[in-house]
Amino acid sequence: MNTELFGVFGDATDLRSIRDTDTFDRVLAGPRLAVGVSDEALGHHGRTRVHQTDSGCCVVWGEAYLPEQDAENPAAWLLERYQTDGADAVGELNGSYVVTIDVDEQPIVVSDPVRSWECFHTDVGGTRVFGTDPTEVVATDPDPTVHRQSLLEFLHMGVVLGDRTLYESVDRVPFDGYLTADASGLLDRFVYEPRRFDYVDSLADRLERAIDRRRSQPGRSGVLLSAGYDSRLFLSELDDLERCYTVGRPESDEVRISSRIADQYGVPHSVIDPDGGYMNTDGDTIQYGGSIREALHVHHENGDDGMAVDSVYHGLLFDTFLSAHFRPERSTDVFGLSIPRRGLDPDPDLAETLLFEKFGFWQLDELLESVEMTLPEDSVSFCREALEEQRDRHAHRFDSEYNAIPMVGIQNQPTLSFRNHLADQYVESFVAADSELLAWHLQTPPEHRSRQTYLDALERVDDDLLRHRPPDRPRKTFRRNQIEKTIRRAVPGVKSFETPWPDRKEHYRRERVDERFLADAPSVHDLPPRVKLRFMDVRCWLNDLSDSSVSNPVTLLG
Repeated sequence: MNTELFGVFGDATDLRSIRDTDTFDRVLAGPRLAVGVSDEALGHHGRTRVHQTDSGCCVVWGEAYLPEQDAENPAAWLLERYQTDGADAVGELNGSYVVTIDVDEQPIVVSDPVRSWECFHTDVGGTRVFGTDPTEVVATDPDPTVHRQSLLEFLHMGVVLGDRTLYESVDRVPFDGYLTADASGLLDRFVYEPRRFDYVDSLADRLERAIDRRRSQPGRSGVLLSAGYDSRLFLSELDDLERCYTVGRPESDEVRISSRIADQYGVPHSVIDPDGGYMNTDGDTIQYGGSIREALHVHHENGDDGMAVDSVYHGLLFDTFLSAHFRPERSTDVFGLSIPRRGLDPDPDLAETLLFEKFGFWQLDELLESVEMTLPEDSVSFCREALEEQRDRHAHRFDSEYNAIPMVGIQNQPTLSFRNHLADQYVESFVAADSELLAWHLQTPPEHRSRQTYLDALERVDDDLLRHRPPDRPRKTFRRNQIEKTIRRAVPGVKSFETPWPDRKEHYRRERVDERFLADAPSVHDLPPRVKLRFMDVRCWLNDLSDSSVSNPVTLLG
């Protein structure tokens, strides 16, 4: 990848024996850890920084800001503070990052509190290897073996849960956790602690500060703009944007409303037409999911050649941290339709919420009855047990099921392949990972962590921000929008709302994916396109990282 951190718990000789260190922008070595980094924004304010002394070294890779604004180099600041405060010093960083520190007795690797960057690791010949590019880490294992549990989770839900990967020998630095030469463990930065404060004003202020913190990115800046509420905030707050980009058919409602928003703020607007390449079936794209997340979330990939900017802003995970994406809503069944009501579900179920509403679950024990393979006896029970295991492992982080649900959802966020691609191609700002916004999420009670609180905060930032409503949310309240959406889907002859993203089934058919890529696997042709794309992800991933050709991943489950 273009943007990468790769290292070993060892010395510079150990690192050179595994990787060609000339490919990195900088290489640092302490007494017990050596690391190489690549980042075109290396040294820019808020971006990757490095520091080395006679006693050790430190890398802050990704995007990180300091509480002490006069501190010039976060890596130098952290190396000094670590010697007195230990891992608690890392908690002072604000942003989306992976940190390596080698000083005193114990070298360590630490991710940001929500693991917005994955760091993979494996042990090779007694040396622990780690890195942000899974292809490079897996490549150090001469004979990787597929992890059956991981493969089943990915095919069922589109994510591999917890700290595992698709391979038995490769794991990830834990969520809100750390890695050492012979262990890994959890920290306590991500813990729900609800309290009372002015939720709307506080969120409005924090949003403004989070964007202002990232105002001066290098080169020409652009925004991935949807017709929703999140990304338009950048057009309101930033006055030097070169252009905004919307993924969608030129005649779609998504593009129509996005164009109006761009005109409202005087920012030039371009459309990324998904025709001819939306399925993201090539290896260069699939690598950004790493077969722990679906590559289909890289919606914008078809327009890379036309995005003439250097830095990119986006609203990914605003709905997760600041609105109600993982909030279990109260509902009532009326004539077989689920009609939303005000308030929280009085009896929330973590697995039900995540499987059937938030993750892309498919019940494979029914879909693959004709295929000779060993599946779980009950797909729902299999996924439920896997999700509840994650909840139980992190039980110290939440005080109720209302917070357990977003905790597990955030820990296993399916959409990060979207930002992985952006951050590898551009200087990308992950504003939702700002520590002030994360603190708001953790401190706001679930009944106030709602869409209405979020929309009220947006209007405090800019009272004209909500002028153009998203095409699938034409009414003023979430409840009315959901009722209309449900009725439109149920009543024959009434047009449903267009989805924000292009129609997956249509593009799958038009791009002839079965004929081009799955002709030798007819047993999967009748599956839904999203499940088949997961097979494509796994197949491409395995073939790229092994000498043998895997025509159909179901053979691994036989």
